[in-house]
Amino acid sequence: MTAKTGIAVQRKLFNVEDYYTMLDTGILTEDDRVELIHGEIIKMTPIGSRHSGYVTILTNYIKEELGKLILVSVQNPVSLSKYSEPEPDIAVLKPRDDFYTDSHPIPSEIFFLIEVADTSVGYDYDIKLPMYAAAGILEVWVLDINEAQLTQHTQPDGNEYLEQKVLRVNDKLKCEILDLELDMKQILIKEK
Repeated sequence: MTAKTGIAVQRKLFNVEDYYTMLDTGILTEDDRVELIHGEIIKMTPIGSRHSGYVTILTNYIKEELGKLILVSVQNPVSLSKYSEPEPDIAVLKPRDDFYTDSHPIPSEIFFLIEVADTSVGYDYDIKLPMYAAAGILEVWVLDINEAQLTQHTQPDGNEYLEQKVLRVNDKLKCEILDLELDMKQILIKEK
């Protein structure tokens, strides 16, 4: 008779300092599509043309509407904790003289974040949204390009957002944080 023993699996969690040491020593390179989430290095999916196109549409629209009131950061890290530096598709940030060259933005410097979801819908909703809420990010938009809808998440409470508004092509989104109204017809383009 063979006895089964429970073996506790131990994980090595990486902090932000470890993460950048791996980058500095060449274990990771700037070309690696990874992000640090809850102490784990997560491989990101490749960016397809639909995804990048929607990121470009949103970036240009927001910058055109808000101009010098904001900085727009595309697919760059935001520092949420000692163990998490995700790379949202778009971060709408408070202006800083150094344009965030001295350090990545922290939650108090973030107006809102946008995730464009093509193949990453489950990851964005199950992993990233709770992390953003826990960090106190006041507003997050998830654009699901497969369903042609944008969900606006506001009022973070613990690991969740208390308010969600689903917007489709004929709707208008009113940003809770900034004076921005978004006509979804300008975002949800017709695809061939």
